[in-house]
Amino acid sequence: MTVEQRRSLRAFCDYIRKTLDPTYILSYMAPWFREEEVQYIQAEKNNKGPMEAATLFLNILLELQEEGWFRGFLDALAHAGYSGLYEAIESWDFQKIEKLEEHRLLLKRLQPEFKSRIIPTDILPDLSECLINQECEEIIQICSTKGMMAGAEKLVECLLRSDKENWPKTLKLALEKERNNFSELWNVEKGIKDVEKCGKTFVALLICEHHLKKFPQGQKGKVVFFANQIPVYEQQKSVFSTYFERLGYRVTGISGATAEDVPVKQIVENNDIIILTPQILVNNLKNGTIPSLLVFTLMIFDECHNTSKQHPYNMIMFNYLDQKLGGSSGPLPQVIGLTASVGVGDAKNTDEALDYICKLCASLDASVIATVQDNLEELEQVVYKPQKFFRKVESRISNKFKCIIAQLMRETESLAKRICKDLENLSQIQNREFGTQKYEQWIVTVQKACMVFQMPDKDEESRICKALFLYTSHLRKYNDALIISEHARVKDALHYLKDFFSNVRAAGFDETEQDLTQRFEEKLQELESVSRDPSNENPKLEDLCFILREEYHLNPETITILFVKTRALVDALKNWIEGNSKLSFLKPGILTGRSKTNQNTGMTLPAQKCILDSFKAHGDHNILIATSVADEGIDIAQCNLVILYEYVGNVIKMIQTRGRGRARGSKCFLLTSNAAVIEKERINMYKEKMMNDSILRLQTWDEAVFKEKILHIQIDEKFIRDSQEKPKPVPDKENKKLLCRKCKAFACYTADIRVIEESHYTVLGDAFKECFVSRPHPQPKQFSNFYKRAKIFCARQDCSHDWGIHVKYKTFEIPVIKIESFVVEDIATGVQTLYSKWKDFHFEKIPFDAAEMSR
Repeated sequence: MTVEQRRSLRAFCDYIRKTLDPTYILSYMAPWFREEEVQYIQAEKNNKGPMEAATLFLNILLELQEEGWFRGFLDALAHAGYSGLYEAIESWDFQKIEKLEEHRLLLKRLQPEFKSRIIPTDILPDLSECLINQECEEIIQICSTKGMMAGAEKLVECLLRSDKENWPKTLKLALEKERNNFSELWNVEKGIKDVEKCGKTFVALLICEHHLKKFPQGQKGKVVFFANQIPVYEQQKSVFSTYFERLGYRVTGISGATAEDVPVKQIVENNDIIILTPQILVNNLKNGTIPSLLVFTLMIFDECHNTSKQHPYNMIMFNYLDQKLGGSSGPLPQVIGLTASVGVGDAKNTDEALDYICKLCASLDASVIATVQDNLEELEQVVYKPQKFFRKVESRISNKFKCIIAQLMRETESLAKRICKDLENLSQIQNREFGTQKYEQWIVTVQKACMVFQMPDKDEESRICKALFLYTSHLRKYNDALIISEHARVKDALHYLKDFFSNVRAAGFDETEQDLTQRFEEKLQELESVSRDPSNENPKLEDLCFILREEYHLNPETITILFVKTRALVDALKNWIEGNSKLSFLKPGILTGRSKTNQNTGMTLPAQKCILDSFKAHGDHNILIATSVADEGIDIAQCNLVILYEYVGNVIKMIQTRGRGRARGSKCFLLTSNAAVIEKERINMYKEKMMNDSILRLQTWDEAVFKEKILHIQIDEKFIRDSQEKPKPVPDKENKKLLCRKCKAFACYTADIRVIEESHYTVLGDAFKECFVSRPHPQPKQFSNFYKRAKIFCARQDCSHDWGIHVKYKTFEIPVIKIESFVVEDIATGVQTLYSKWKDFHFEKIPFDAAEMSR
């Protein structure tokens, strides 16, 4: 069992809890579970049900340290008949189980009718393949002792937990075979019949349907719907498919996660509605795969307020406007923009806000601004605007934890300055305060300077650069811990640091790291003491606890979203809630952004969807702790309590987060110890009024006047755009070196780099193989023509910097490197440069040629 597997199992716990009755597999887990644990799980099922029993089972399972338990768990699932769950965990792909959710929701709604109309013994023989053998026996027993209605209730309970992807259709066939009139209600094709008609999504569905139906016989429309974020893309693809496929339209989607595996041109040609992440269209317009926007008849931009600067939305609209102003050869697609808030930018008054909105409309070629007007009162009866409350709370009077950590940070800074007195950035910034965003920015600046720092003595340069890399990395972690302690418990901040140093010990652990670890460990006992001292409790948390207890006392059915700034705070607050006896009524779930390629934090897309489904069902979680991933676009269940915990942004973010509280009697609390945060939110409220006043003014304008204004803006913006257009960079054909960004070890020459399928970079030759070491990848995976097998690291024993991955590409075993792991050195001048993306590095890019590999 790897750390990654354990982490994945935790991420998918909600799926497993909904599906697994652990009492059916306990006999197979005897080598790993003690007898009292088995009895405890059995009692939990008898007293509270299978889901609570599954929770207990998973908690015990994830604490196991013995060898072989993970494979034993999978074998137990297979033996008991949980084939769907076995397959999902084996591949860490829960899509098949997830697709059953809509049928579960339908069956829950139809449960009363099911119980009154179904005779379980009539249909059970045809359903047996969808159930566990013990479940079938229990249903027959209940029918015999308690009657058919009780048996039907048990059958529903078992179907709701079934992991067999075919159970909805099997149930339909069984009902039709018995000519049971319940089959009329059990419409598998419709599934969730009334797609959740929520705000902008429902508007988009109606616009799209009207557009497609207006074409005369022999003509067809083609719609493209843009969604910025992958979770929103997945959500909208599901909603559009459910709604339109029953009407006979073909719906599909392409995102960054799937684009490499699909023929984009054919997919666009062969479907009526295409859901896209916008960069896909930008790329395919650029490379000519999609020749023109004229292939579409309607483009819908979700969260259209993003259409500005270099955002992909604006890149698409630049293409559109170039065709419009250049005299298009055919009819351009209709453009629809959807948003809860257009924003006002930096506007200080209504006139400036009006100009800002006009520029946004010009970017989208929008000549009409539509808001709800005719049925406003009716809307307000359905969607409620929450009351807004500001809570100014006190911070700790004294912070012993901060004093100790600040001393460690000062020592680390001194060590860094001592090793290299020539690096100006180490003392460049004045009045930088530990535990702030400003300090984080300073660290980033210093790290970049370290990476291109040069000396005549290259060995000394390597030693210094690596040491500075380590010092600044430790300073960043200390800074993170201070931010956590400021907003959560000292205990959580200390846990964050202990986890970091544990990982440090498990990696290279050279002399510098040993010294830094020793300094931390010398203070560890004192830090542990501080974390246990009640006088160091955070008054902010006491206030948060008060709000939660008060609101749930007034309404025990309260559903809450708690917004926080960082992933680390999400984890810290979840731990605090779960460990607080005063908040035992809360069942917290978490929602954070997806993990980056070089990070272990974050949530995978399936894990996000699992949490959202669970939250919408109002069963497993009654409070969702979330970062900004939840404030825009994702369809989250209506809540009646939104808490912004030290969380504030611009006016658009304010409206988006507030909009999560749409239920009757909803409230929105801003809780902060910083008066400036409250003032910023008050300014946002003023800007919201400016925005609404400006929209009302624009809606009174004559349409021809508004169109003329939009056209003038478009012409002016195109002139500026064309005059600022930069010539395509000429590739530099001079050979250059790539050096490890951490230790400056030589890696390869650019002359040996080859480009595979336009976006992946490998290095030819045996010399490069000596420069890196491989370790098995924690998540081996097939993508496009690549099979990801291993991770590669700098071969220097005291470095081990992450350089990329090792893959099987067709028949070749090759490394694939990432430019952000290296420094580029000009051989002639010695100048070193950092690049974060390959596209910014303009060297001569030679395509991969299989013939070279056989030489």
